[in-house]
Amino acid sequence: MLRYAVIFFIIAVVAAIFGFGGIAAGAASIAKILFYIFVVLFLITILFGASIFKNKG
Repeated sequence: MLRYAVIFFIIAVVAAIFGFGGIAAGAASIAKILFYIFVVLFLITILFGASIFKNKG
């Protein structure tokens, strides 16, 4: 998921360089949403992973 966020960010930068403001804004908003989803899922994985290893050991 982080890979897709980076890809959309690169698309947004390239589109902004060439003057496509609408496409750049759309790609940047998609990249931001994907990044926040990644962060939330990463934190959930860290919390549940720590609780699973805490109960086993």
